[in-house]
Amino acid sequence: MMKYLFSFVLAAFVAAVPARAAEMPAPDALAKSVTDEVLAVVRADRGIQSGDQKKVLDLVEAKVLPHFNFTRMAQLAMGKHWRQASAEQQKALTSEFRALLVRTYTAAFTQYKNQTVEYRPLRLAPDETDVVVKSLIRQPNGQPIAVDYGMEKTDQGWKVYNVKIEGVSLVENYRNTFSTEVQRNGVDGLIKSLAEKNKTLAQAQVSQK
Repeated sequence: MMKYLFSFVLAAFVAAVPARAAEMPAPDALAKSVTDEVLAVVRADRGIQSGDQKKVLDLVEAKVLPHFNFTRMAQLAMGKHWRQASAEQQKALTSEFRALLVRTYTAAFTQYKNQTVEYRPLRLAPDETDVVVKSLIRQPNGQPIAVDYGMEKTDQGWKVYNVKIEGVSLVENYRNTFSTEVQRNGVDGLIKSLAEKNKTLAQAQVSQK
């Protein structure tokens, strides 16, 4: 479920060059417009539909990732252990966690089956910098699925730092696993474990070509 839905999590925040603050669209309006755009690409691209992982990865890297705050996401996943990590370790953790999310969920784009995404209107105060954008993924056969995006306003635009699917936080879902690894092998052990998992995923994707 989490793997399948993350395609829409990623798709929801594809955008062009970040606008200046004065021109910045509301986060829910931005999410809706760019979701429509990227899903149109997925519908039309036979390479993505047939499972071309490189095409999907290129799309994700170029269009999606700049709009996620992976440092904040890694911090949420680490919880109290984040403070134990040095600046260098935090950078490595962020890099490996980013790679893990991307490699784990890239294949989900090929599973698109005419789902639609609806966004609920957001009441945004002029001074708000941290909001939750609520959406529903409607499936041809099945109940709609609630997906909420925690977003923060930065100088570079609105950034996603957390996602909840039916109330379950995507990044906090990793917290128990990360905590256990840190307790057993320290922060460096967690970094090594993530790097090994990313290497395994990368090799698996190559073998599927």
